Amino acid sequence: MFRVFSILILLCSVSTLLAATSARAGLQFQAGQTDGGLRYILVSGDFAYQDDLSVFEALVRSSTSTAVTFHSPGGNIQKAMDLGRLIRRMGLATAQFRASECESACSLAFLGGVIRFAEAGSIGVHKSSFQGDVPFTTQEAVSAVQQITADVITYMIEMGVDPALLQLSLQYDSNDIRYLSMSEMAKYRVVTFAPGAGQSTVASAVPAPTLPPSPAPTSTSAPVPPATPSLVVPEAHSGRIGHPKGSAPLKALPEGKSTNVAVLRNGSPVAILATAGRWYRVQAGNQIGYVHDTWVHVDQYDSGPFGRRHIQVKSFDNYAEAEAYVRRSSIPVSAYLATNGWFAITLDNTYDEPMASTLVSEMKARGAIPDDAYATFGNTYVRKVCCQ
Repeated sequence: MFRVFSILILLCSVSTLLAATSARAGLQFQAGQTDGGLRYILVSGDFAYQDDLSVFEALVRSSTSTAVTFHSPGGNIQKAMDLGRLIRRMGLATAQFRASECESACSLAFLGGVIRFAEAGSIGVHKSSFQGDVPFTTQEAVSAVQQITADVITYMIEMGVDPALLQLSLQYDSNDIRYLSMSEMAKYRVVTFAPGAGQSTVASAVPAPTLPPSPAPTSTSAPVPPATPSLVVPEAHSGRIGHPKGSAPLKALPEGKSTNVAVLRNGSPVAILATAGRWYRVQAGNQIGYVHDTWVHVDQYDSGPFGRRHIQVKSFDNYAEAEAYVRRSSIPVSAYLATNGWFAITLDNTYDEPMASTLVSEMKARGAIPDDAYATFGNTYVRKVCCQ
């Protein structure tokens, strides 16, 4: 709990300084120390492409600072994420106060904190905008927006923040600002500690103190083990075609080399009459044939929204290993029971096809997910079993 209390000391000691500091173009780094002995770095000014973050790193090391706070209206998004990743690598906390400002791109740098504290109304978000005199064609602009969006989502996932925060940000134009309430910061996991929050809010970031052992219970009953989720696979009766290529062949026999009876477009409803290994015998209209089980989004399963892609990063043949992987993962992931009895580990959210493809490439390049991770409809996923 020491680091959390230190952040609160920072709140009392630094907010006056922040209110009196004006933002300047290009980042400025200033080391400080509270009356309680907490050493911190104040980051002020606009994030710019040419900012040298090695200056920040050197100042942190020389001052032995453990926290970072901001006074910035934003600026270059990539540079803000670079600083956020550096803050995370150095194990620093971040704290933000309403007397100051951390807006736009600055909010991304704030997310880098291992422990994050912010007052209500101190973090401002909005959609990004293009700057400079370089003209964009419509196609170039769309591509750039998609790339920026993918970069930000990747970064938020890495930092353990709900990417739905980006959807909120996109509702506000670049000339407007949406300041987050305390409940919103908790909802989107922007903060790991909130004023007046109970131990449950802090527990994810700070270990609970060690308590003396309780007296032995007089009851002889054994402790109840944690409940194991249901691993029963319901029978598949109906579904819709969902194939990566947009349509799936209806085969005469349950094998890939069999003759095509018809071609069914994605979204086509099918009645599942029987199973034959990895194949479903289905009826589509007045035609009957076979489709592979990976081509059907089954109505009786709970694999997520139809047409959306999961990003699978790992799989295990037993629940214990799957649960352990999810709980120790540095990024938010879930485990799904699959029809073959294995457990698929996926990113928490689902995405449309262009976004999923871009995210897979970006996250592999950064080493955030394994090289064999891939995007999938997840049609064989039965339900999420870990961890709510």
